[in-house]
Amino acid sequence: MGRPVVITGAGAISAVADSPAKLHAELCAGRSGLKAVELFSTEGIGCHQAGEIRPFEPRDYLGERNLRPIDRTSRLMLVAAGQALEEAGWTAEVLAEREAGLVLGTTFCSVHTIAEFDRRGLQLGPSYASPFDFANSVINAAAGQAAIWFGLRGLNSTISAGAASGLAALGYAVGHIRAGRAAALLAGGAEELCFESFLGHYRAGRLCGSRGGAGEVPVPFHARRNGFALAEGAALVLLEDAEAAAGRSARVLAEVLGHGSAFDPLGTEESGAGAVARAVRLALEDAELEPGDLDCLSASASGGVETDRREALGVAAALGGRAADLPVTAVKSMTGEAMGASGGLQVVDLLGTFADGPDGGRLSGIPGLDEVEPGFPLGGLSSATRPVRVRRALVTALSADGHAAALVLGAPGGSG
Repeated sequence: MGRPVVITGAGAISAVADSPAKLHAELCAGRSGLKAVELFSTEGIGCHQAGEIRPFEPRDYLGERNLRPIDRTSRLMLVAAGQALEEAGWTAEVLAEREAGLVLGTTFCSVHTIAEFDRRGLQLGPSYASPFDFANSVINAAAGQAAIWFGLRGLNSTISAGAASGLAALGYAVGHIRAGRAAALLAGGAEELCFESFLGHYRAGRLCGSRGGAGEVPVPFHARRNGFALAEGAALVLLEDAEAAAGRSARVLAEVLGHGSAFDPLGTEESGAGAVARAVRLALEDAELEPGDLDCLSASASGGVETDRREALGVAAALGGRAADLPVTAVKSMTGEAMGASGGLQVVDLLGTFADGPDGGRLSGIPGLDEVEPGFPLGGLSSATRPVRVRRALVTALSADGHAAALVLGAPGGSG
């Protein structure tokens, strides 16, 4: 299994809230961040809501440093990274003495910037393309910007696996720390909301309302769900070698007990469910746990017509009878589908459940879930927040392109 890995800091910004504590509190209160889009026009598109962060004034979080070379994705990610480093006690002085790195999960990174750079180059000629845009026209731009901003001298990697990007990044980072190749890594995901990705998902039939029907129903596991509400955000945690964290008397928020990932190359319901099942089984095997050892599930479900069903079937196949009563939350009912950032947001929310206390924890409900799809094998679904006793939690992620990931977290103080 390698060296134990713990979480010592967390940061998050989303349409729901702009800090980890606020995020958990708002989710437990059932407050949704979904609203009518204002960043761009949705005229002529059958979906009009999204998880837009509004208002977002970067200088309120990042101060008066030069923000011109940094686009929206990177700005969101810097906010979350700064929060995580601050909570973990990794000041600029510590970062100058010790090496820390970053593994970022993202589906598109700065796709709006990439599109703008291409548009200007094609329409006006190469000489009119912005050099600031060029610097952000690669998928690892945000990770590189963070390394420069905070002085991160360690591993710097970007993982792109659709909606599973955030959990995949966490798993990759955990592997490096366990193997002794790194002692501290920021890991999680970031994604911006922009017209290009919104229109692309709509044309692919993934957004709520994109397939016709009555209105927009982005409610996970709902019998009448018709797609997800696209969203933006960033969520990162600071992962550390447990011994190194103890050596500096760091406060531990959780331990990462296991991780698994899989891929569905066929795109069918059966193979997709199989990928989820494999990822969950690998995570449990890695954690040396049985399904009965789990206390709750944070599901990737977003209202996606096919993906919600695949995830439910896959989780049930991996957990067997435990799936019948395992308490389930699906935070995308309120945050929206933030793609690469979603896995990190799920993890940060569970850190809040752990912080509530082992006997006084709260697991957010799934607002609007008044009619579950018939035959769904998950029995612990609820529209309301409920008290839970959580020592070990499972987090799952499934992307429409076939990537699946799972993570098992343990509460601090002897959860394994």
